Amino acid sequence: MKQKAIKYILNPPQKHWVGNGFHVHTMFHPGFDIYYYTTPFLMMDFAAPKKFSPTQTKRGVGEHPHRGFETVTFAFEGEIEHRDSAGGGGIIGSGDVQWMTAASGVVHEEFHSQKFAREGGLFEMVQMWVNLPKKDKMTAPRYQGVKGEKFPVINPSEGVELKLVSGKYADKVGPCQTFTPINLIQTKMQKDSNFLLSLDDKTNLLVLIRKGSVAINGNQVNEHQLVIFERDGQEVELSSNVGAELLILNGEPIDEPVFSHGPFVMNTREEIIQAFEDYQSGKMGHLS
Repeated sequence: MKQKAIKYILNPPQKHWVGNGFHVHTMFHPGFDIYYYTTPFLMMDFAAPKKFSPTQTKRGVGEHPHRGFETVTFAFEGEIEHRDSAGGGGIIGSGDVQWMTAASGVVHEEFHSQKFAREGGLFEMVQMWVNLPKKDKMTAPRYQGVKGEKFPVINPSEGVELKLVSGKYADKVGPCQTFTPINLIQTKMQKDSNFLLSLDDKTNLLVLIRKGSVAINGNQVNEHQLVIFERDGQEVELSSNVGAELLILNGEPIDEPVFSHGPFVMNTREEIIQAFEDYQSGKMGHLS
């Protein structure tokens, strides 16, 4: 099998605030000229570990719309509370994942949970935007909140633990449902461990180094860097001398036009204009 070569290693850009609760590195977004190598993933916000003091103030982002894609949120430390106009909602904590399909359109809000805000503590999360193919962009919204203990565990070698959030890997199936083939894998590597990641050819692969450092195909990659690969190839060699925690994103490309503006991602400018009109006329609903 052919090795999958590294295309880019991205350093984390300067942090910025999303609302008053999420201090994030936007690792990439639809405006970057790298979509060929990231599709179906449109955007990644990485809130690296940050200590929050106790407060009675709501911390997060208030009511706002989305259409044409999905948001996937990984909670690593702290708690996030979500509510949307389609009736979806819940609280996710350390190790949990929330998968919101905006599709035809929802309005939602995201805050630190009341309990976490009152108590304060360490907060870490990753949120991604995942594209939908044209045929699915106007399907009904959906919400999936999955606890960490529901993810199948795979041990490809000694000292390596993979938790499969979605997709299929090593005869296991992740619980989160997707519209196109997407493998999301939370990965922990102990000191002096290594493993071979095997994937389908002609798929896109991104690896975020959340903690520690790792050698990928012999290239040293450091904490908070994002590795983006060529489409060709099926195998990636990973090893770590110091231990590492990774987020592995692998998906079948969606090679369709992308037109994005603000909170909407569609295929044409006309569809974006329609999305704004539908939101402003209340067709995406509101939060009571």
